[in-house]
Amino acid sequence: MRFLYTLVWWLALPLVLLRLWLRGRHEPGYRRHWNERLGLYGRRAANDEPPTVWVHAVSVGETRAAEPLVDALLKQYPKGRIVLTHMTPTGRATGKSLFGKHGARVVQSYLPYDMPALVRRFIRHFEPRVCILMETEVWPNLIAQCGRQKVPVVLANARLSERSLRKAQKLGAVMREAAAGISLVAAQTEDDARRVRQLGVTNVAVTGSIKFDVMVPPAMMATGTRLRQQFGSNRPVLLCASTREGEEELILDAFRSALDLPAGTLLVLVPRHPQRFDAVEAMVRERSLPVQRRSTLETGTIIEPRTRVVLGDSMGEMFAYYAACDVAFIGGSLLPLGGQNLIEAAALGKPVLIGEHTFNFAQVTEDALAAGGAARVTGAADLMAQASSLLADPARRTAMGQDAQAFANQHRGATERTMALLPAVGE
Repeated sequence: MRFLYTLVWWLALPLVLLRLWLRGRHEPGYRRHWNERLGLYGRRAANDEPPTVWVHAVSVGETRAAEPLVDALLKQYPKGRIVLTHMTPTGRATGKSLFGKHGARVVQSYLPYDMPALVRRFIRHFEPRVCILMETEVWPNLIAQCGRQKVPVVLANARLSERSLRKAQKLGAVMREAAAGISLVAAQTEDDARRVRQLGVTNVAVTGSIKFDVMVPPAMMATGTRLRQQFGSNRPVLLCASTREGEEELILDAFRSALDLPAGTLLVLVPRHPQRFDAVEAMVRERSLPVQRRSTLETGTIIEPRTRVVLGDSMGEMFAYYAACDVAFIGGSLLPLGGQNLIEAAALGKPVLIGEHTFNFAQVTEDALAAGGAARVTGAADLMAQASSLLADPARRTAMGQDAQAFANQHRGATERTMALLPAVGE
């Protein structure tokens, strides 16, 4: 079965590369570092490379979630280095922003496509002592090649929804073989652990979510303070974060027709995918809502009083947006897309609103709701109604934000628990 899986990869490779090139029209990063995606790295810099830990974080969310683990690994192995792989340019840019301070101790690369020869070249070039895959990344040939090269594979901060489990089970023997090759799974919740075991992984532990351990960078707090001043310190600010395709139209229509929002309420809209910034701005203008883009705000400039919407078209500033808002809605949840991570908003003490579709983050969402730090909305109109109520009631808003922050603080410690389970890397 894995032979057929590999054959499909080889047959699809020309189309994959064509898609990469076409996507590069809007995101130039996709046209860079192609050699890495094909497992081509040139000559090794030296024969005495330090002990290497390979961490794979596919995109922005996984890269940010990996921060506490990467920092802990660098601290535990002061003579070692991290090879951090990604699949997207935004993930790579986030990694550079977070870990550039470590210099040569963190080396970034794209993950080679999941074909035996490509993965084998990667392993021979970097010689990792252990491979740590973040959250949901399971690649059959990668795991098989790690097994042949005696590289333990760990799935850290693992989450697996019922929908993802059903998809994985459809792959049959390919996925069962991959699951059997995983040395350890550190799962976020008991439900995640149960579903992972159904795939055939035997060594599974529940460690919690590493995302609770992410510390707010002081620079982002300072940026958030400046943004709030630019928004207007007295203006109510509703943040809709990590919105997905199809959601912005619903939000904008509901915002435009909402009658109960406090006067001057500013909507800050931050699409999850940067290639959609221009399209979302066009949606705003089509509805005759005055809009300014975050990228056009010069330091010290106050946005125009007539502006109704700010488009968050910057990368790596989500903490700043949370710091600058009064109420945060977490996107990907108005439509059946699975939701996004609410932990960062909660950690900053913001009352959280979230839609009904949160199957990718089911347990953490339910826990936040039970703690009183979050509330469900049934649709865009209900989002505006609940936001109106919170924005008009400072005492309730403060109490809900405090509950959110207490919930986030209560769940810290997953990084330490994960580190205790990892195979020894050696020096």
